[in-house]
Amino acid sequence: MGISAIRAYRVELPLHEGSYKWSGGKSVSVFDSTVIEVETTEGITGWGEVCPLGPFYLPAYADGVRAGLKELGPHLIGYDACEIGVLNARMDSALLGHNYVKSGIDMACWDILGKTCGQPVCTLLGGRFGDDITLYRAISQESPEDMAGKVAGYRAEGYRRFQLKVGGDPDVDIQRIHAVAAKLQTGDRLVADANTGWMLHEAMRVVRAVQDVDVYIEQPCRTYEECLSVRRHTNHPFVLDENIDSLEMLLRAQRDLAMDVVNIKISKLGGITKARQVRDLCTSMGIAMTIEDSWGGDIITAAIAHLAHSTQESIRFTSTDFNSYVTVSFATGAPQRESGTMKASTAPGLGIEPMMNVLGDPVLEVK
Repeated sequence: MGISAIRAYRVELPLHEGSYKWSGGKSVSVFDSTVIEVETTEGITGWGEVCPLGPFYLPAYADGVRAGLKELGPHLIGYDACEIGVLNARMDSALLGHNYVKSGIDMACWDILGKTCGQPVCTLLGGRFGDDITLYRAISQESPEDMAGKVAGYRAEGYRRFQLKVGGDPDVDIQRIHAVAAKLQTGDRLVADANTGWMLHEAMRVVRAVQDVDVYIEQPCRTYEECLSVRRHTNHPFVLDENIDSLEMLLRAQRDLAMDVVNIKISKLGGITKARQVRDLCTSMGIAMTIEDSWGGDIITAAIAHLAHSTQESIRFTSTDFNSYVTVSFATGAPQRESGTMKASTAPGLGIEPMMNVLGDPVLEVK
């Protein structure tokens, strides 16, 4: 099942709500996603996707995906797409770092492996736990009143878990948390996600001011050490995201009892293969997980669904359906939200089929 060609397609993904805003005044209105096609000598093709959350979130950017594929692709031609461990070792040898570049290729190879075996990817990742996957809804950063006003509409769509984008002015963020918390009902969960946006003294003020609120605090500061200090000064359940970018960081954080929940982003870790390693270690250590990615469309949503559905329900905190946030669909068979949940496809591979009329011509081809 040798790799005979790698192609990249650029897709723009506008947002239904016009823009997505988070800490530090960052915002995006149209996401730049790269769809990766891996073609094999046996005629089986796999698909992946990488969509950074702009160049100012993690060390990743959209043009970097395509530039990295141009550099990495020639080193993979001829390698067996189904030997995913060998392929990952080859990618790490050929290109140091740049995990996000490798993620789409790894994802596409899992799609190929599933199609070759006639099994959905979630079966290959360990099996299907439960009937569906509980989703959260991110609430883009606006005024406290506007953010609180969105809760009822999202709940009507079936969401019961809300990720509130904070990380701005601490005084306004305190109001945001209180305003949204006042709209919650029994069974709802609230996460205040600062996306590294607070300075240490600001984070300390916020957690003290909302100590009477049932809220999870997520990634308050940029550095791990700052987040650990906040963790040790609050009784709120604590989530780490941006700092957990490797097995080594996960193990360090577990030794320090630095968090209760970890966010696993597929592209941040380098693909499904390495995300599964972190997932399995979290399962062994009893750390709850949000399984997601930085952003994306139909293919990334499908990959999230397969990794999440193959994760034990008791350890699965929540997940996300990015394709419901955007106005463009480019693949059939992708999971669709139903009453705040989604399901991984039962078709072989990722279970998706790209719409070539939407993807257009490739912007990069390596043979």
